[in-house]
Amino acid sequence: MAMEITIKNLTPELLIDYFDFFENRAFTDESPYRCYCQMYQMSKEQQKEEMDNFMGDDYGLLAKTIAEKQIKSGMLCGYLAYVDGKAVGWCNANDRANFPNNPCCDVLFHSEIPQCEMAVVCFEIAPEYRGKGIDTALLNSVILGAKEKGFLSVVGFPVKRSERYEWDCTGPVRLYEKVGFQKASEHGDVVIMKKQL
Repeated sequence: MAMEITIKNLTPELLIDYFDFFENRAFTDESPYRCYCQMYQMSKEQQKEEMDNFMGDDYGLLAKTIAEKQIKSGMLCGYLAYVDGKAVGWCNANDRANFPNNPCCDVLFHSEIPQCEMAVVCFEIAPEYRGKGIDTALLNSVILGAKEKGFLSVVGFPVKRSERYEWDCTGPVRLYEKVGFQKASEHGDVVIMKKQL
């Protein structure tokens, strides 16, 4: 029997599911990285301000607090994938104009023109659900959502690699090709993949 995947647009009402995914399923393969996908929405100045104002040494708690604020304000956008009522996958997708033009992560997703290009910047799939079509279902939901909102295209930023890398969260080039994206340009190891809507 085929696995039933349900995709939901991230809203403040799904905060519990979002944090449950990141804390209990996203990194169960002993990945060294822990995050709440909050960095992409932050400028260097915002990151410095948050760090300067932070009291304590639990940076995971700081990341979670930032992510919660971003979700409640609508700054952190994307889709959660569910199987059997549990969130098992995540895709960070937002208007390119909403990303900072001086990002703390040193990857420039920003574009000056609002409501033109939807950017797909991160995937995280629970290890036991990888290779089962969760990423494809998420990406198709991004495409559908972007169309409904009147965007002209969706862009992704996969990194060229010969094998899976634990820090690689942008998805492989072949994922984008599978759903009709074409290579628009390359910047070092980053391939800009684009799908016109």
